[in-house]
Amino acid sequence: MAKQVAVIGGGWAGCAAAVELVRGGAQVTLFEAARTLGGRARRVSADGRTLDNGQHIMLGAYVESLRLMKLVGVDSAAAILNLPLQMRYAPGTGMDFLAPRLPAPLHLAVALLCARGLEREDKLALARFSTTARWMGWHLDVDCTVGELLERFDQTPRLVQLMWRPLCLAALNTAPEKASAKVFLAVLRDSLGARHSASDMLIPRVDLSALFPDAAAAWLAQRGATIRIGAKATLARDASGWSVTTADPADCHHGVRHHGGSVGELDHSVRAASRFDAVVLATSPAAALQLLAPLDETVPLRATLSALASEPITTCYLQYEASESLPLPFCALVDDPARQHWGQFVFDRGQLDVAQRGLLAVVISASEAASNLPQSELAAQLANQLAEVFARPQLANPQSSRVITEKRATFSCTPGLARPDNKTPLPGLWLAGDYTAGDYPATLEMAVRSGVAAAKGILKEKTA
Repeated sequence: MAKQVAVIGGGWAGCAAAVELVRGGAQVTLFEAARTLGGRARRVSADGRTLDNGQHIMLGAYVESLRLMKLVGVDSAAAILNLPLQMRYAPGTGMDFLAPRLPAPLHLAVALLCARGLEREDKLALARFSTTARWMGWHLDVDCTVGELLERFDQTPRLVQLMWRPLCLAALNTAPEKASAKVFLAVLRDSLGARHSASDMLIPRVDLSALFPDAAAAWLAQRGATIRIGAKATLARDASGWSVTTADPADCHHGVRHHGGSVGELDHSVRAASRFDAVVLATSPAAALQLLAPLDETVPLRATLSALASEPITTCYLQYEASESLPLPFCALVDDPARQHWGQFVFDRGQLDVAQRGLLAVVISASEAASNLPQSELAAQLANQLAEVFARPQLANPQSSRVITEKRATFSCTPGLARPDNKTPLPGLWLAGDYTAGDYPATLEMAVRSGVAAAKGILKEKTA
């Protein structure tokens, strides 16, 4: 008999776990409390249009994400813009670092040799970092902060400002002065230190829900899985196994929307408690704490989850005339709060989707200070930053703006942080999420890997 498995949480980790479980022969029910799949990487509706709750960059090293996207039918060539590794600023404001598509590590050597905006001492420092990190196997026995690591490697202030700080913020969503050097090196190992395609920068052309969760839900439904959205679950355990109870709205059905159209149906019906052999808890740490609270055996696990501090990410969407565009699909920005320059990257959405021409997305990682500003004030400051950086006064006056802050976007990735294992102390109960134990920080790839790991653990586990 097939294992009956509940997956609570329809974000990237939950969808990955559900897909892997169905592939392994399990019967899956996926519960999602929100009305949209994707979790902390999802589409949102704002001012009559579809946006994301945060602009993302993926990497070519995201092998599990790309594998599962292909499995559920996502055409990555159409859904993602694939760019070579780069760190490019507006002319005269930073550096221009672009890696050609050559075998590794030759692509980095050529990029460094040809980089503009870096002095000789900066290039030597970057070469020294890369060489030493490779010699170390991109590993530290004793963790420290990224700031301490860069100081130990004698990185120049300019290189820190233009290369390492923005990379650390983008990858770990944690400032270098408190971010884990061990985790940062793991990201560099699998991107800069791997084959050249691993460092490719992948920018979604479609919204984040369409990029994987919607297609995963359609794939699951076609194979007999049940997907219930708007279903807030509670968890209980007794001698016969696990039960999940939901508080659903009135009976209704909603189609799953994929970028190719309506491809499935989601069950919304009101139900009594359902019985399961195993459960994947694929929610945020805060939601997991609430679900685990009635289970006495999870006290140590809850202590670990409670210790995970969170970091916000803010994305500001600025709409201009459709004719307005940037010289590149995305550009790095020098953030300088003292000058009210909060933006770290800006994306030209019109170069990703023609329906979004004139829309620029400015991203602020680890955005606590910026997100405390009134939204209209922050949007005005970001527009002024773009106008100054690109020497285009018209950018100071967008037609409209929308600020979206995901307050608990990621955990704060600090040195020596204790992260929970996928397996919990209770038989049949597994965690999945970007915060679980692993080499990577809180990224889409880490979420997917965690979901796959939880699914494989359940498939191997004997039914009680």
